[in-house]
Amino acid sequence: MSSNDLLQLRGVAKSFGATLALEPTSLDIQDGSFVAIVGPSGCGKSTLFNVIAGLLKPDSGEVQVADHVVTGTAGHVGYMLQKDLLMPWRTVEENITMAARLTRGVNDDDRAEARRVAEQYGLGEFLRHYPHALSGGMRQRVAFMRTLVTRHPLLLLDEPFGALDAQTRLEMQQWLLEVWKEAQRTVLFITHDVDESIFLSDRVLVMSPRPGRIIADFVNPLARPRNLDVLTDPHFVELKSQILHLLHGGR
Repeated sequence: MSSNDLLQLRGVAKSFGATLALEPTSLDIQDGSFVAIVGPSGCGKSTLFNVIAGLLKPDSGEVQVADHVVTGTAGHVGYMLQKDLLMPWRTVEENITMAARLTRGVNDDDRAEARRVAEQYGLGEFLRHYPHALSGGMRQRVAFMRTLVTRHPLLLLDEPFGALDAQTRLEMQQWLLEVWKEAQRTVLFITHDVDESIFLSDRVLVMSPRPGRIIADFVNPLARPRNLDVLTDPHFVELKSQILHLLHGGR
């Protein structure tokens, strides 16, 4: 652990009945970093996120965010799921301010912040639109902005682009890197796409099949800023090979 770590996990484990979902896991995430997590379906990635977010209480272990113990308590992270979960009867502005709406009521500052981020990230002209009028990529942008305006330093993104087509997904990956650089948040990002994990991250964590545990922690050698040219960089290809080798059991 270093003084620059935003998130620390110490021996966090979780079972559901007789099924061990997550083996004791310890992890340090540096403030301002972008860390991707890959692993087979059912390996405990989302369980790990739910424990970090305080939606699940671990059987053992401790979660710290910014040196505060938050184990089993919610409200200290921004959390975005694969489904955008936009309210179809709410406008873009109203969806962005949803967290404030549910906790304390929306004020003028919240509305101003929603307008600012929408304009900054390319959706200013759609503030009065409803979700049905938006493309899949635009809906995901709204969902991310809703997560961003919570102002939490740690953002958990659980396969946010998994339902998008390949071209839109690449566009959203590049957009996310621009937003991350500007917003200066710490991101934990779950994905099944190895290319996506490498393109986005500073580190790639690889999890084993259930019961989940971290079996590798790769430091990404690719320099920033990144564009699509890195997809054919020899360092990218080598790291991808190592990750796939682990995910497929050395086959």
